[in-house]
Amino acid sequence: MNRETFISCVEREQEALRGFLLALCCGRKDEADDLAQDALVKAYLSCAGYQDKGKFRSWLFKIAYNTFLNHKASQKVTQSIDEARTLASSSSADFGFEHQDLYLALGTLPPKERSAITLFYLNGHNIKEIATITETSEDAVKKQLSRGRDKLKERLKL
Repeated sequence: MNRETFISCVEREQEALRGFLLALCCGRKDEADDLAQDALVKAYLSCAGYQDKGKFRSWLFKIAYNTFLNHKASQKVTQSIDEARTLASSSSADFGFEHQDLYLALGTLPPKERSAITLFYLNGHNIKEIATITETSEDAVKKQLSRGRDKLKERLKL
């Protein structure tokens, strides 16, 4: 893939990528933007190895997903929505938007469940595409979606 083709593909997918990472980062725009930038740099550096066998979006989201997981590996996992509210109110200036409770609840999910929920419901990927992006089986994705939905229902009291 040459530079011009890469730029064209990124321009087409950039907003979806940022939305995906914003949801994974539970509405923390600065963190999502940093991860998007890191993912785009990684994608550019490896674009010579990209083979046009699949969707560019899936390839790019896979890089972004792995960047997100690497970033989260060293961070503390939040277990309750009240803990997430306390953490969010003390550390984020970007929390005045419509879906705050959803982002807070997403923040309490393990990264793999959060990724599956985000890719399926917010980005419209099917189970097969999610399995490709996350490098897991389709059955694992189905389990992550099921567990994630159950935890979100419980935490959002739906």
